Amino acid sequence: MPTSEQPAVEELLRRAKVEVLPATFALVGLRHEDWRRLLEQPELSPRPDAVFMLLRDTHETTLLVEEDDWLAMRHAARDAKVERGFRLVTLDIELPWNVVGFLARVTEILAAAGIPVGALSAFSRDHLLIKQDQLGAALRVLGEHVEELC
Repeated sequence: MPTSEQPAVEELLRRAKVEVLPATFALVGLRHEDWRRLLEQPELSPRPDAVFMLLRDTHETTLLVEEDDWLAMRHAARDAKVERGFRLVTLDIELPWNVVGFLARVTEILAAAGIPVGALSAFSRDHLLIKQDQLGAALRVLGEHVEELC
């Protein structure tokens, strides 16, 4: 149950706007040594004004990049694991860090509709990776719960 400091998840979801970036994205899993090799060649980095995300954990380096950027760097990362054809969906509402269950509720709605999703969190907003062929269905389902689809 929300406290006076913690907003209700359903209210936050109702106030959210759902935005879809026009680009198609690739999710790339690299060995750490392949990532280091890419870093040594700045021309193989994502464009500085492009949307991208990087996560390096103990197992691998993961990049989310626009497919155009992936096509420019793939020759230098032949052993990469790649999933292509994602659209990046932003839940455009600034969320304070004391919110509990927002992303769980969004993924629950999509799971009930049989839509697979990858979830990413930035500092103040959550994002979803949804395959292009599932995007229309995802937007129809989310549209019933949010203020606006952009």
